[in-house]
Amino acid sequence: MEHMEHQEDEGSTAQLNSEGQQGEPSQEFTAAAAASLQARQRRRIAQLEEKLEVLEAGRALKERQSNQYMAQGRAIRRVVSLFDNVEDLVTENDRRYELTGGDEEVNVDQDRLQVGYVTLTNTLPWFHKKAVEMEYDEYVHMIKMLRQGADGARGDDTSKLKTLVSEWVNQEFKPEPPVDPDDKHSRGFINDACGRLLCPAEIDWNDPIARAGIRDRTDGHIVTDLSFPAFLYDKYTTNPDDLEEGLFKGKILLQAYKAVFTSPSSAKVIEGDGDGADVIQNNRLAKKSAAGVKVKKHVAQIIKMRKVTPRSIAYISCQVRFTLSSVTSWRSVDGDFDYVQFWRTIVDFFERAPGREAHRRVDRLLEWWTRKVFGRNYRDDISTAAKENMSVNALARQRAQRDDLTFDSP
Repeated sequence: MEHMEHQEDEGSTAQLNSEGQQGEPSQEFTAAAAASLQARQRRRIAQLEEKLEVLEAGRALKERQSNQYMAQGRAIRRVVSLFDNVEDLVTENDRRYELTGGDEEVNVDQDRLQVGYVTLTNTLPWFHKKAVEMEYDEYVHMIKMLRQGADGARGDDTSKLKTLVSEWVNQEFKPEPPVDPDDKHSRGFINDACGRLLCPAEIDWNDPIARAGIRDRTDGHIVTDLSFPAFLYDKYTTNPDDLEEGLFKGKILLQAYKAVFTSPSSAKVIEGDGDGADVIQNNRLAKKSAAGVKVKKHVAQIIKMRKVTPRSIAYISCQVRFTLSSVTSWRSVDGDFDYVQFWRTIVDFFERAPGREAHRRVDRLLEWWTRKVFGRNYRDDISTAAKENMSVNALARQRAQRDDLTFDSP
């Protein structure tokens, strides 16, 4: 017993020596424990920092992608469809793809959507491949960003034209008082200059009875989307016996187009068929200057647009009509005037010409627009026959013929 008690005393003494008085840890033990805790904390902090870096990198990537989608989406309202959603275009294309027979009936609205989808994939060549490969959540996010970019561009153009169109109207008609660039309430049919441009083609604005009828919305003078406004016509006048004559050649319409798609400065020069001087100058400015500063490209350069298209004309027509009106916020219906139907009517004028001669007239009109906006400096318009007679191709044929003669000679 004494031996056991002695061992127990020695154990207690050993414990006392390692832990110190009254069971408290020694300084060495406390320091070691603190160092271990700090090491674990440092490792945990490092792990959290790594996770944070991954999250931030992912967030930055998503942000860059979102910005890219928004930037690309800015073309959609302008050249694809002013009112249809991308989802509607995709749905119609999918429906067409799933059709097995050839006898299914397709209406005009469905055809317009399908052409819109083709235009979308031509404008954004990457869209179809990405849409097929993406997860659903990513696809929904992409569509949302495209829509934001599209609507943002439309809003920017509306704001830009609000001031520019008022300047052009004041220069053209010199109204008293001038059209206020900041006040939309003073526009529309209560303003003589704006009313003249908004007046339906079949009505004479100079007739005081007609003017009063339009302003009072009397029977026979109600303005709807079934009438082409005067601003669409050359010199803002129409030939009742040929309503196609001069249509879509209005000066302010052309100025607005150039202001949006090339630059506001290019809109100052619209006389003649254009030699592309303004576009060439813009291209020069877009290159790096001696100081290494790059000037912002215009819309047509960004979306690689080299020809004027029917849907871009329809877009600008709606923008100009809205700008001349007294309505203060963008909407699809203005009283009796339906902008959606107005846009469709213009698109169908170009895309659904009723016969061969009508197609030729439309093609000539689009060529006229392209010359006015982009000049004559695009080789894509050169015919195949003309290209074959050019010296490079002619020389290639001559060399081949000589080689053949040499091979065939004894």
